[in-house]
Amino acid sequence: MATGEKITGVAGDPQLFAQVQFHIVESQALTPAIARKVGSLPSQHAQRLRSIQLAKTLEDNGAIEHTAGKRDGATQHATVSANANVSFEGLTHIISSTIDFEWYEKAEDVLIPVVTPSWVDASVLKRRLANPRSHSPDPRLYFSGLVVTTADLPEGDKDAIVGGVLAMGGLYSSAMTKTVTHIVALTMAPMECTIVETKKLNCKIVLPHWFDDCLRLGRRIDEGPYTLPDPEIMRKAITDRIPDTARPDLSTALSAHVGRLPTPSGSPSPERRGLSVFRDKAVMLSTDLDIGNHLRGTIEDLIRSGGGSVTNSVETANIFICQFREGDEYKIASQEGKVVGNMSWLYHLFLHNTWTSPLRRLLHYPIARGGLPGFKKYRISLSNYNGDARLYLENLAKAAGCEFTKTMKQDNTHLITAHMISEKCEAAKEWNINMINHLWLEESYAKWQVQSLTNSRYIHFPPRTNLSEVVGQTSLDRQALERNFYPKDTIVGKLLNDRGTHKAIKPPDQTNTKTKVSNSSAPQALSPTTIKAPVGRPRKSEGTTPKLTTDRHKLATDVAVRTPAASRLTFDGKEDQTPSTTGSRGAKDRAAAKIHELAPDIALYEKEKKRVGGVVFGGRRKSDDKVEVNHKRSVSEDHESEADADDEARPAKRSKKIKGSPTMRVLVTGYAKWADNRRKESDDKSRLRDLGILVTPDFIHCTHLAAPKILRTQKFICAIAHAPMVLSTEFLDKCLEKGEYLRPEEYLLKDTEGENRHTLKLTDVVKRAKANGGHLLKGQSIYCTEQIYGGFDTYKSIVEVNGGKCMLYRARAGSITSTKSGRQNGDGEDDDEEPEEPEYLYLLSGVRPEEQRLWPKFRQMVQAVRKMPRIVRTDWMLDLALSQQVHWDDTYEVTLDDDRDSA
Repeated sequence: MATGEKITGVAGDPQLFAQVQFHIVESQALTPAIARKVGSLPSQHAQRLRSIQLAKTLEDNGAIEHTAGKRDGATQHATVSANANVSFEGLTHIISSTIDFEWYEKAEDVLIPVVTPSWVDASVLKRRLANPRSHSPDPRLYFSGLVVTTADLPEGDKDAIVGGVLAMGGLYSSAMTKTVTHIVALTMAPMECTIVETKKLNCKIVLPHWFDDCLRLGRRIDEGPYTLPDPEIMRKAITDRIPDTARPDLSTALSAHVGRLPTPSGSPSPERRGLSVFRDKAVMLSTDLDIGNHLRGTIEDLIRSGGGSVTNSVETANIFICQFREGDEYKIASQEGKVVGNMSWLYHLFLHNTWTSPLRRLLHYPIARGGLPGFKKYRISLSNYNGDARLYLENLAKAAGCEFTKTMKQDNTHLITAHMISEKCEAAKEWNINMINHLWLEESYAKWQVQSLTNSRYIHFPPRTNLSEVVGQTSLDRQALERNFYPKDTIVGKLLNDRGTHKAIKPPDQTNTKTKVSNSSAPQALSPTTIKAPVGRPRKSEGTTPKLTTDRHKLATDVAVRTPAASRLTFDGKEDQTPSTTGSRGAKDRAAAKIHELAPDIALYEKEKKRVGGVVFGGRRKSDDKVEVNHKRSVSEDHESEADADDEARPAKRSKKIKGSPTMRVLVTGYAKWADNRRKESDDKSRLRDLGILVTPDFIHCTHLAAPKILRTQKFICAIAHAPMVLSTEFLDKCLEKGEYLRPEEYLLKDTEGENRHTLKLTDVVKRAKANGGHLLKGQSIYCTEQIYGGFDTYKSIVEVNGGKCMLYRARAGSITSTKSGRQNGDGEDDDEEPEEPEYLYLLSGVRPEEQRLWPKFRQMVQAVRKMPRIVRTDWMLDLALSQQVHWDDTYEVTLDDDRDSA
């Protein structure tokens, strides 16, 4: 529904919400007055009219307000504050514009949907209950609230966009209606775009590139640069400056360490602040906090003035404030499900008087002494982040344990940048420093594990977007915290009990039983590997609205209010928490018997995994036993990583002969039948996949290379380095023609003319590639001019796939050091290599005037580090990589005569 639209003229339907009991959660966007008031407001508040009529709309259509567990005096309405304690008995829906309320995680654990007010309006409009997932306030579902339609897009692009929108909480409309918020189009010509223009509808017309960039980042970025009729990404040059983005919302989450107590403007005293966020809460301040007695007393007074209390016992506390993720008290509080935060989070509550989870902001949670394992060796610098976003990332890098540098030098290991336009970015390319966006740092810290630099999310930079706008949207991973800092299988508190501080601590599963259920709103639901089906008795199918039965009420009450003897929400599958050591032995016996019953199925599954084609879900037919087997496999296929096989293995529809994992992964280059014919290429790839032949652009993990002849293309040369079986493209023709998988050994590439032209023998090249193992250029540093014919990235991929390092050369001071080309002699591992090789440094260059100007400086800098310079044509690198052996001929060296000859 378009923003600010109000539902009118819809008569109440007593049966629509007949099975709904709701809570309305107070927040800055949904105050009690707005939630309960019925009537009109001035036009400037039109966007809040939906919230104004929310409660009345629900009641007029048969919903029942759920009575809060704790009320304010005689207040009997269903609106409760974000930090109030509520009973889940009978509750079916929570209405909130944010997930920043204390019991959100508890509601999530017992599968009570949290929806925005738009869910009510959408349900009334459609006369049926809307899908809660499409109206979730969870920021991880970043397309929630969007209703998208497409206009004149290719079918494949349309399906991809619709799938991504639905997966991330949005809705798709096949027709242009007044509820549509975004139209995806390439031009303004379609009829849908004309309707928006003529009727001045509140609907944005965006390019498909916006959805692509959002999905690749996993964040919703501003659609402004993608908006038709004049999209900025089409109008601006790639080198034009990208404006900075202010982030005032990060001001209270900039650091895990805070100084003075923040004082809101106009509220100098606790009485005038009117704090209510600590009402009925007991707060414990840890002894590891670096604060004096005077400041501690002021903080305690603020808490008490807001209706809370201060305690010295972690057992009686609701909130535990500490600095580090260590100590018995921290582990006890965490295992018992208490709220654990740091002083920065506490000050945020003082300043805003609004509840927020300390897990929402990475620096609102206690830090780990010593930082993230593996981060100490990193030297990180920032570029293109300004203001609060820069300060936040700087402090986050320090909290992770790395060394942060304001200026960047050659010994820096990483450059975190918001976009690619800056001097630091240019220098990082030249110095071969890893360039990533801030998501790598945030997610490494949140998951407490160093993330791979090859993940496409971390190296994606939308063309006209400053990624500062999505800084600070990453939340801490609860499972990662539990796994690394307070595992449930450890019982703490014995020391405190011996001291007599409080009674013996029960095991965590008895003090606060929480059912770990996969979050249906999390983006991870996209991946099929993250879905774990319970092995025990299946649950009944869940609709959009749970029925108000006595069993459901009892079930919710048991989870939220008291600790049951045996939780009804415990599944027979894998659990995150350790079973109680004092629980029923009968339950353990039943679990053991269940595992014993499943043993034959597990054994059969393991046997099926070893069959050709992998596991076939749903069983095999008799005819499936006759499967053609590729008896001879290439060495690269035999040594293929198990992880890559898992990525490709998906249950596919059986077509001809082979099903499951592909028998071969083939990289195709120079195939004339696919040139300028994308439809035929797509159809042929699909048919080949059904035969067990996966066409892949990945030259590192391909097992076969198909080409019409020996070529000097980037694909051919890069693939050769990993010694694939080289086939003729006739192999693809015959497989498609006969509709079956053929023996690739019968279609090996034979190109005598090409072998004579390049003075090599293809079989010898493959043998040398196997012997080299991708290390032909190990320890070598190859420099390349920016204007090189074919592009720097082409030669960078060729050098790196052969184990070398390729760097852009711009004649900057310090760009060449003595360690760049002689590393293999320093570690003692390559002492058996020829000592002459490291004495040369190579510069790949053309003969353009701007390239020639770099030659004298290159020779001077190389000689300064006591090496010998060689400025060479690109033929040297192409011939070296194609033949898989290092050889030299004076004809490769570039001279001024080459320039005169080319002229």
